[in-house]
Amino acid sequence: MLEKNPVTRTGFLPDALRDSEPGRLKTPRKVLAEVHRIVSLIFADFNFDLIHTVFFDILKLFYGTYPGYRPCNTLYHDLSHTMECLLVTAQLIHGGHVNGIAFNETDVNLGLISALMHDTGYLQKLEDDTGTGAKYTLCHIDRSIEFMTQYFQDKKFPSEYLPICSNLLSCTGLDVRIGEIEFQTREHEILGKILGTADLIGQMASEDYLRKLPELYREFKEGRVPGYESELDLLEKTPAFWEMVQERLALELGQVDLYLRDHFRVCYGIDQDLHRQAIEGNIKLLQLLLQLSKVNHPKDRGDRGRQPQVGLVFT
Repeated sequence: MLEKNPVTRTGFLPDALRDSEPGRLKTPRKVLAEVHRIVSLIFADFNFDLIHTVFFDILKLFYGTYPGYRPCNTLYHDLSHTMECLLVTAQLIHGGHVNGIAFNETDVNLGLISALMHDTGYLQKLEDDTGTGAKYTLCHIDRSIEFMTQYFQDKKFPSEYLPICSNLLSCTGLDVRIGEIEFQTREHEILGKILGTADLIGQMASEDYLRKLPELYREFKEGRVPGYESELDLLEKTPAFWEMVQERLALELGQVDLYLRDHFRVCYGIDQDLHRQAIEGNIKLLQLLLQLSKVNHPKDRGDRGRQPQVGLVFT
């Protein structure tokens, strides 16, 4: 008998960390409420006005009501992923605070704003009517910084915010060397590592991670990302990707993921990193489904590039 995923199949997680309804992702308002609660543990009188402004503009952007932009049409790098990244960023900031990192209120604001901005480069302008935003996969970070630059100017944010947030967004690149970025403070460097960590953990810990992986392959194909022959090929390479992610978390990203255990311990009395447990549960389930697929559809029976039957189990 298979053991159920100990994280995603129990009531351990707060509402913002679980699906609001079966088959649906976390709602933005629940995520925002949880971010409020977490940040208020650090600063009881925190002013959320700036966060609210950016948050609701990002919702407009993804929904297609922000002036000059089409709705989000990437099904992996969608609004739910941005919400996941925002939530994990807040959790990591709180965990850093528990560990004595002296973030000030501006640091927290800019860290959360950067999480909201980090994938805006996938959005298409109204006049861009060919393909989807996935075609920008390889340059989406630069495009996110371009969008953020214009947005900060339009909103008349202090000029010193842009270079800080640009550095933070750069930390989400998988090939970026954090030590080569010129941060202004140690706290900014930790925030950059937090955002790079939240981007990875947020997506891989999601209950919908396995179901969305075929969408990731389609984004990679349109964006001409090399290394994957088919959906099945991407699925088979995902466990190795998790191994690479763990190495990056430990080395380049400074092990800030360890802050998550302290966050869950202080907030919920659970002395575990629930996100890592969820990721490991996802990977184990994927490996099981791939094994079952090999039994039912041996490779010598047909085309290596055929679509994986295991995908039916994810829905």
